[in-house]
Amino acid sequence: MPHKTLIQDYPHQIGGHCGSGAMRDLLHWHGLGWDGPPSEGLVFALGGALGLSYVRSSALFPPLYLVGRGADFEIDLPRRLGGHVEVLTTDDPQEGWSWVRDDIDSGRPSLVWGDIAELPYLRVQMQMSRHDIVVIGYDEDAHVAFVVDNDRADVQSVPLESLARARSSTSFPEPTRHCTYRITWPSELPAIGDIAAAAFRQSAENLRQPSGASIADLTPASGAEGLAAAGALAADIHTWTGLPDGEIEILLFGLGAFIEKAGTGGGLFRRLLAEGCAEIARLTGDPATADLARVADCCAQVWTETARAGIQRDVDVRARLDAVILSVNRLPEAEADLAEALELASSSLATANR
Repeated sequence: MPHKTLIQDYPHQIGGHCGSGAMRDLLHWHGLGWDGPPSEGLVFALGGALGLSYVRSSALFPPLYLVGRGADFEIDLPRRLGGHVEVLTTDDPQEGWSWVRDDIDSGRPSLVWGDIAELPYLRVQMQMSRHDIVVIGYDEDAHVAFVVDNDRADVQSVPLESLARARSSTSFPEPTRHCTYRITWPSELPAIGDIAAAAFRQSAENLRQPSGASIADLTPASGAEGLAAAGALAADIHTWTGLPDGEIEILLFGLGAFIEKAGTGGGLFRRLLAEGCAEIARLTGDPATADLARVADCCAQVWTETARAGIQRDVDVRARLDAVILSVNRLPEAEADLAEALELASSSLATANR
């Protein structure tokens, strides 16, 4: 029979990034934290998901894809905190909906993927399948689900048909396949110094020695990962000078959107990392982590300046491209400095906690 239920008093806050915003809410909902409910920056930093991938492909619109995190944040964070994660996928919409329905009927918010183009409240045309949302209720008589999203402060009513399309998308970067994360959280959290050390080490490895576990599939297109991606991006942007003005305009718009607007928290996730590291430094008193927060903030600023250079108002497109080239030339060094600071902070925290 049709049924209606809603998880009450869910502690949702608008966030900078879909994954860390959703995880922040979920941790708060389960009463977990070290000094009160965790901030989104702290959650992102502890996920160890910082990374870098760049793809240039005429099959995309805009014809590039830039992302500053790895693929497994939603799995790695709960496991690092002592929890368990089961990733459920199916091509059967009824089975996919049953997982969400069962979670909510059991009083558990349900973390799922949804293509942004199919979520009517976002009002976007660009398709991107790996967007985290949390379903906290449904009304089958009214044919709606109740969704929280980092991009909206209020609970959203989404038609069940729209949600089903969002959860069965085959768009870039990969099919959603009704993906549902069923997380069992621990009753209490480990010492923050230990897990921060492991998270920083993982993020440094994502930059130094990327494993290939990237959000974007780099095989059919021109692309790179880790520190090499910063160099590849800089080299590619230099070639844009030979393109028509219209194509440059599209590329500059896309570049700015991926750095600042596409759910990155600003500065291609580096600003979230800086905020989280500052909080970890406060909680642990670790000077290397405080240094890491400053380096991450500087790196975020270089990314932000690159984005802003490309979208300056009342500036000729060629002049904007020249400004972007000057800024992007600083990115390889900024990313290398960030990798080194992550390694130093990881070592410092690990030594302090022995």
